[in-house]
Amino acid sequence: MLKRSLVLASGIALVSLCAAQSASAADVFTLSSKTFKDGAMLPKKASNAPAATNPNPNCVGENVSPELSWSGAPDGTKSFVLLMEDPEGRGGAGVHHMVTYGIDAKVTGFAEGELSKPSEKFVGGKATQGTGIYNGPCTPGNVQPHHYTFVLVATDLDVKELAAGLTREELLPKLVPAAPTPSHAKGSAGIVGLFVKPAN
Repeated sequence: MLKRSLVLASGIALVSLCAAQSASAADVFTLSSKTFKDGAMLPKKASNAPAATNPNPNCVGENVSPELSWSGAPDGTKSFVLLMEDPEGRGGAGVHHMVTYGIDAKVTGFAEGELSKPSEKFVGGKATQGTGIYNGPCTPGNVQPHHYTFVLVATDLDVKELAAGLTREELLPKLVPAAPTPSHAKGSAGIVGLFVKPAN
């Protein structure tokens, strides 16, 4: 009887431990994608489409933004900021491919292509390309793949607090003002997709 009680007690403890670990894992703020795996190549369709006014031969896709979803936002989150950066672009000066914010805390992701056009679900900033939407990679061929970093920032800013058209450089000080003003950033999550112009 004692042995059975000890086994039962051990089983309850194990279930409790697993439940606690699951709850802990669920609380981690994470960003993921069904379009690509973290650290893997973005599909060709995610590359920007060549513009009629500026036909860049390295833009070989359809400018279809990848699917993105997230969970575990920190307590007190009122809105999200979503950025896409290429730190190796422009010879290391970096390219800001997407600057979006004012994403309601109730939103948990974007479908494929949803960030490629204006939407009421986000406020468009101003990317290096001058737009407030997703701008896909146009990485030259015969180079190491660039690291396209998607960063999601949870903030305590109201959805309509920031005006449209902010560049990344204008946006970041509003998220994290100089001391002693407290930061509005509650936490961040990221995922990286690689891209280089395919050989064919």
